[in-house]
Amino acid sequence: MKLRTLIAACAALTLSAAANAEEFVTVLTGGTSGVYYPLGVAMSQIFGKAMPGAKTSAQVTKASAENLNLLQAGRGELALTLGDALNEAWKGNPEAGFKTPLNKLRTIAAIYPNYIQIVANADSGIKTLADLKGKRIAVGAPKSGTELNARAIFKGAGMSYKDFAKVEYLSFGESVELMKNRQLDATLISAGLGVAAIRDLATAVKIVIVPIPADVVAKIGEAAYLSGTVPANTYNGQAEAVATVTIQNFLVSHEGVSTDTAYKMTKAIFEHLHELQAAHAAAKAITRENAAKSPPAPLHAGAEKYYKEVGLIK
Repeated sequence: MKLRTLIAACAALTLSAAANAEEFVTVLTGGTSGVYYPLGVAMSQIFGKAMPGAKTSAQVTKASAENLNLLQAGRGELALTLGDALNEAWKGNPEAGFKTPLNKLRTIAAIYPNYIQIVANADSGIKTLADLKGKRIAVGAPKSGTELNARAIFKGAGMSYKDFAKVEYLSFGESVELMKNRQLDATLISAGLGVAAIRDLATAVKIVIVPIPADVVAKIGEAAYLSGTVPANTYNGQAEAVATVTIQNFLVSHEGVSTDTAYKMTKAIFEHLHELQAAHAAAKAITRENAAKSPPAPLHAGAEKYYKEVGLIK
C-alpha cells in the first residue's frame, strides 16, 4: 500500500511539474485602433497553430515604451515596438521612459516601417508644420513611441510643445474622436499606412495630411528617421502623395524566453506572412530578407538560429 501511495504521489508531482512548465506566449501590442493590435492578434493565432499546447494571447497596451518595460520585467514573450524606442530602451534614456538600460531585451525581427502621419481637420487652415503653431494637437499617449516621434519631429522643425495652444496625450482612437467633435485641430499618429484611426476620421470629416519635408527629417539627426511618402489615396479625400517620415518597427522578446520558443515564433511569423497581411495591409512591407538587419538590441539566440538556418546570417 505504501509503495502504491508513493507511486501515486510521484505521478501527481510529475503532472504538477508538467502543468507548471506550460508554455505561454503573450504578444504585447498597442491600442485597438492602431496597427499593432490586429497584427498581434494574428500572431497569437499563428503561434496557437504552430506551437501546439502553448497558451497564446494578445494584450492591449500603450505600445512601444510600455511593451519594452513589460518585457524587461518578464511580463510577456513578444512585443511590437518602434525602432527609436527600442534604441532608447537599450541605452536607458529616462526622458524616453526608460530609467535604466533594459538589458534583457532581445530582437526577434525588423518588420514594417511606421509612417509619421500628422492629420489636421481641413477647416482648421493647417497646411504646413508652421501652421500648427497656436493650434490644439494630440501627440500620442505619454512616453509612448508615438509621443517620442512627435518630440523628434517638432524639434527637427524648430518647434516645441510650447508652440501649441493645447497638447493632449491620447491614444489614436481618443484623438480622432476629439477631432470629429472639433475639440482638436490635429493629431500625430505613428503607424503603418492605412491605419484604422485615420481611415475612420477621413470618413467623418475632411482631412489634410501635413507634409514633413526632407530638410526637417535631416535636422532630427537620428539614423532611425528616414524620409518617406504617404501615397495618394491612402485615405479618403487625400488626392496627392505627401512627404513624411518613416521609422522601422521591430518584434522584440527577452532573454528569459527559451531559444526553442523564440525560434518557433520567428519561424512561424515568416512562414505565415500571408496571414499577417490579411490582418493589416502594413504587413505587406514585412520581408524575411530585411528581418535581421540593424537590430537596436542584440538578436535573440532563437531568432539567430532561424536566420542562420535560412541563410540570412552566417
